[in-house]
Amino acid sequence: MGLGRIPASAQPLAPCDCSRPQFSLCAMDQQPSSAPTLRVPGEVAPDRSKEAGKKKKNWKDRVTNFFTKGRKKKGQPSLAEAEGEPESSPQPPAQVPTVEELKADLERGRLEAAGPLLALELELQEASPGLASAEELVRRQSEVEALYALLRDQVLGLLRRPLEAAPERLRQALAVLAEQERRDRAAAAAGPPGCPGLAATRPRGWLQLWRDGVAQAAAERLSRRPAADAEGRTEAERAFLHMGRTMKEDLEAVVERLKPLSPADFRVVAAYAESYHAEFAAQLAALTQSELCPRDTYMLLLWVQNLYPNDILNSPKLSPELQGVRLGTLLPPTQIRLLEATFLSNEVVSPGKWMARALELESERWTKDEAPQRLDGRCHSELAIDIIQIISQGQDKAESITLDLGTQIKPFLLEELARFLRSYQRAFDDFLERCRQLRNYRANVIANINNCLPFRTSVEQQWQTRPDLRSSLLRPLNALQSRGFDTLLQSLFGDLKPLFKRFMQPRWDAPQQTLEEILSIVDKRMPEFSELQDCFQEELLEAVHLHLVKEYITRLCKRRLVLKTAEQQQQLAGLVQANAQHIQQFCAQNGSRATWLHHALPMLAEIIRLQDPSAIKIEVAMYAILYPDFSKDHLSAILAIKGNLSSSDTKSIRSVLDSNTGAHEPSKALFSLIKVGYLFPCPNLLRSAWRAWDTTLFRGCQTSTSVTAPGGPSGCCAFCCCCCPGLAKEWAPEPLELEQLCPDDPSCGAGAVEGSSVDESGACMP
Repeated sequence: MGLGRIPASAQPLAPCDCSRPQFSLCAMDQQPSSAPTLRVPGEVAPDRSKEAGKKKKNWKDRVTNFFTKGRKKKGQPSLAEAEGEPESSPQPPAQVPTVEELKADLERGRLEAAGPLLALELELQEASPGLASAEELVRRQSEVEALYALLRDQVLGLLRRPLEAAPERLRQALAVLAEQERRDRAAAAAGPPGCPGLAATRPRGWLQLWRDGVAQAAAERLSRRPAADAEGRTEAERAFLHMGRTMKEDLEAVVERLKPLSPADFRVVAAYAESYHAEFAAQLAALTQSELCPRDTYMLLLWVQNLYPNDILNSPKLSPELQGVRLGTLLPPTQIRLLEATFLSNEVVSPGKWMARALELESERWTKDEAPQRLDGRCHSELAIDIIQIISQGQDKAESITLDLGTQIKPFLLEELARFLRSYQRAFDDFLERCRQLRNYRANVIANINNCLPFRTSVEQQWQTRPDLRSSLLRPLNALQSRGFDTLLQSLFGDLKPLFKRFMQPRWDAPQQTLEEILSIVDKRMPEFSELQDCFQEELLEAVHLHLVKEYITRLCKRRLVLKTAEQQQQLAGLVQANAQHIQQFCAQNGSRATWLHHALPMLAEIIRLQDPSAIKIEVAMYAILYPDFSKDHLSAILAIKGNLSSSDTKSIRSVLDSNTGAHEPSKALFSLIKVGYLFPCPNLLRSAWRAWDTTLFRGCQTSTSVTAPGGPSGCCAFCCCCCPGLAKEWAPEPLELEQLCPDDPSCGAGAVEGSSVDESGACMP
């Protein structure tokens, strides 16, 4: 705590107005140098009576103890020795100093002169009007008051800057202040002075002057302009730091040095705390009247809501001393709420700008064909880390003010993050479309897929959000990851497409060999995805697993084959079951966790194997529970293989799905990815439909082993187990998604199957 010295002056004494709280020496140059000196009681004029001498001796006894704390003279003990002696046996001074001597002592800062000065005051108050004229009494009173003004400035000057004074000097000053406060109370209780003609000089109110001085010192200390520092702080930030540090250090010094020396009724710590708090609040109130930049708004709230109450008032040294001292907040609650609203507005806008800039820089690296970083053998990008830090820092910044403010800002920051992720998805889609020929195209695709992991982890584990906001955050990430997987797998799936077409061949020994080739190609291509994070490699294998199952079911549904006997159907079911097991084992060994696909092919094989319509209906119902997107179209395609089912049985089995329609929303898509044409279960149903158009159209079927069906209403041809959209629309129980079939196209599902025929009953036979 910086302290200022009060200079000693050798000016002559003069009457002084001591009613004002002043801390400099009074000007005393108006008193004549030849003024008579007020002598001690021992030098009473010879004409005074013995009673007067006895009376004066009584008041000398009352102040003897205070005198012993005064200046050490020859034969007198020191201040420390005097304090150690019992008060019951005081040693009276040999001689009370003169006014000039007291003035010289006070100007040199000797507070021991307070005792003799009090003796002079008491002598003056008890003086008899007959022993001195009124003018003489007034002159003597002015001399005493001038000395008191000098003593007051010395005492309050020491107490105003206590850290610059020695502890013993502080003890003396506090003792003088305490004695003056007692004399003020005694004078207030006693009434007007006993000697007529003397002005009332008490109460002098030094204690209140001391408190006013503390407030003035606090204002001076806190209002000092701090010097510029090398850390780039704003002027407001430097002011906050200066005021906070000064207040804390000063109050701790008061607790350590001033409180132990002060009377309890002075409440010295509370007096300093209240003065510093009032000045701190006034400085902040003035600051809020000007326009604050976002940085200063944050710093202001940080001090008001966090640093001031927690680091200063509740610091280990100050907290016990300030119990019961009601200081309140530095700013009114309404002002704090306005500042918090401004802070939230600022902090929501800033992260959005920073995130947009980060995405812009990242997109430039993609288009410049810069290779991504490699971290632990994985393609790595800093974009996700940068964005998450921006969001986390925004929330941490608000929480550094109050936890409640951190809770308020969180949804706003996550809304900004959701907007950023949508922009990120659009930028990535644009990159996928325009930069296919770049050398580092696939590596950057992998790096962006890997970016989804920290985003997803933060959304699912770190940031607890409401469901709708959570969905808006995950949706762009899922879309980005899906597009990335499609890009990476496009080449692989393109290589597999010709192999899957082999499943259209009528002989079922070919598919087994074809499946081996498919899995072999997938196995050779897997190292291409090793730079993905482990979790994404598993998800990519799940996508491959889904593709294999989906394509197998697609070819099974489109296969131009009708099996009439139960034995043939069981053979096909066994082959499908074996292929399903092979696919499942291969994908599981490579890391796929798509257990939900394990029943897709085996249960279809079971539907093909079963012969009892009731058992088939149970299996279909169970299948629809596992795969809610399994539709009647898909079921009809599978039942078309079973050439020994009657139309009524087929209709009954299809009706099972009526009760399951809409009962369960598919969590993952399988059959919704498979588009099939409507396949009639048997020619008998086809014949009944055609008879509605022309009874003569189907005559050739009764005598020919291979039928070329007539054209339907739409003009297209219908063959064997497939019909045109026109006929299907005429009798289908519900709108169907149909394929346009052409008999001349060998890849089409229409036309007579090689090696099969239509008997007189209308059933196709292999």
